[in-house]
Amino acid sequence: MLKKILMIAVLISPIVADGAQKQTKKEEPVEHLTDEQIYEELKKLASVFEMARDKFVEEADERKMLEGAMNGMLAALDPHSSYLSKEDFKEFNDKSHGEFGGLGIQITSDKGAIRVISPIDDTPAAKAGIEAGDYITHIDGEQVFDMNLNQAVKKMKGKPGTKVKLTVVHSGEEPKEMTLKRAIIKVKSVKFSEKMDAAATDDDKLPKIGYLRISDFGATTFKELKDAIKDLEKKKVAGYVLDLRNNPGGYLTAAVDVSDAFLDGGEIVSTRGREKADIERMFAKSGDLVNGKPVVVLINHGSASASEIVAGALQDNGRAIVMGSQSFGKGSVQQQKPLGDGSAVHITIARYYTPSGHSIQNEGITPDIEVLQSKLEVLEKKEGLFSEATFNNSLKNDATKKKDSSKKKDSKNKDDDDEDENYLNLTDEEKDARDYQLQRAMDMVRALSKVGKKNLEKVEDTPKTEEVKKDSKESKK
Repeated sequence: MLKKILMIAVLISPIVADGAQKQTKKEEPVEHLTDEQIYEELKKLASVFEMARDKFVEEADERKMLEGAMNGMLAALDPHSSYLSKEDFKEFNDKSHGEFGGLGIQITSDKGAIRVISPIDDTPAAKAGIEAGDYITHIDGEQVFDMNLNQAVKKMKGKPGTKVKLTVVHSGEEPKEMTLKRAIIKVKSVKFSEKMDAAATDDDKLPKIGYLRISDFGATTFKELKDAIKDLEKKKVAGYVLDLRNNPGGYLTAAVDVSDAFLDGGEIVSTRGREKADIERMFAKSGDLVNGKPVVVLINHGSASASEIVAGALQDNGRAIVMGSQSFGKGSVQQQKPLGDGSAVHITIARYYTPSGHSIQNEGITPDIEVLQSKLEVLEKKEGLFSEATFNNSLKNDATKKKDSSKKKDSKNKDDDDEDENYLNLTDEEKDARDYQLQRAMDMVRALSKVGKKNLEKVEDTPKTEEVKKDSKESKK
């Protein structure tokens, strides 16, 4: 009987009150059970299982009961620990290696509902307008309050091309039903381009900015990043914007490698487990792939886990300025422990700490410069400013004789844009112009590149001046 009890020792009721979960997180000492008490509880657990199997009004599915119980036990620890069946574990590995089926959405459990951490770029979820922080209350008309994360994920996945109906609640708005079509999600982690000021013309000599967008941290992220940087360096960009907004995270190794790409040394992150001595530190190797050029990291409340590791590493090492809004605050480490039959346990084993010793958990990364996403309204037109040039008989500048004709080529009045225009139909340049956070990040890179260039010129000029003075003294002698 004892052997049978020990075999099902992983069982626990799958329904755990949210309030009870919060109580276990308080800094109160855990009252451990004695071996005898554990034995008695396991006997009770076995009795509950047998009673439910024999007395339930319908024929019981033992496998479903056991998996539900294991999920419930792990969910009682924290929102990120769970049991992975064979199918779940396979899907998890497929997703981590860059391709999976579904809607393209990262979720977590919050107050009994399902909350969106972030939609993945260019997926059905992102195209439907689902945003970080949204709540999903129903999937195909079924409320999610009694579902665990794995159950919710399974209901949203399905054959590509089939549809699923979600009820989504934006902050401060009424619930909204939306129908999404499932697709094969092929995740390319890194997108890149060279960007100019949205208001610049061909005559303006503004530096090019390297734009690096990382949507998640997978097995191929670092390789994609290296290729992107190599391409942008050939175009002689002045600096970089590393966009980690709405990036829900991924592999720790990928986060470490991405951080290392911009660092020439120093600590990247440390993980600290249950025991005080259980500390692992990860350091950057020598060699900065962008040759010390200025870097601005963009984050927001959808930036989580691995994104926060990168932002914290570059911030604490003084390598980048972090701009945007407070990040998500998911600073725990999960590991998959295979159980030998194709299934696994996905369990939290440690917390992440930035190089300065700051715990990311529940707090996130605070940007150096807070820039909330805003809508910029132009109150004055560049050409309409009162200046010397507005006088009828003012002297002209020879260098700008032919500028007026070139500027008139694209003379559409953007102030008259329809406010209800579909954002998804805009060109990349138009989207950039409306992205207030990105524009401010690009401004910062330009400013830093100019300051760095001037300082470099001063350093280079100093020894030359001394040599000239030395030579003049020798000639006098």
